[in-house]
Amino acid sequence: MPASRWMRDPTLRTTWNSPAPVLWILVVVASLSGAACSHYQLGTQTRPPFTTLYVAPIENRAMLPQAQALVATEIRDAFIKDGRVTVVASPETADAVLRVSLVGYDREVAAANPADTGLTRKFALNLHASCTLTDRRTGRPCFTNREVVVTRDAFTDSGQLQSEFQTLPLLAAALADHVAHAVLDVW
Repeated sequence: MPASRWMRDPTLRTTWNSPAPVLWILVVVASLSGAACSHYQLGTQTRPPFTTLYVAPIENRAMLPQAQALVATEIRDAFIKDGRVTVVASPETADAVLRVSLVGYDREVAAANPADTGLTRKFALNLHASCTLTDRRTGRPCFTNREVVVTRDAFTDSGQLQSEFQTLPLLAAALADHVAHAVLDVW
């Protein structure tokens, strides 16, 4: 409809200036959006086929000193925070056993120093792990040697050794999160 006709005809202007059409539009939008979100639930409703889990001591083949204790603590904390399974202290009391082996640790140059391109300013640190989950009640593996890889950036402004040392807890937390998802999510 041309704007000039709308401006000249007072009946057309008063129709859209009244609150009734706007209220109808708001009611329709509210009712449609309310119905769409009414069944949404935060989190996952899937339950693993086991209720208790034993996390075996971490094996370190990655040449990453003192990583076993940090990774083991982060993995146990990830399962405890999730709450879908109970972490137990011995394999005899567990329905499932998780074995994690750190199999690789490497660094890739992510950014060079702008003043000297032969010097690295940022590394991408990669931690590789292999996970095996076994149902202790049946003795059958749920999955075997599932690879989990996590990457975090380390800036070398305060020195490479110091930056890698400070990044290790972040790598361990990220690995724990990925391992927990691998174990608890539907596979």
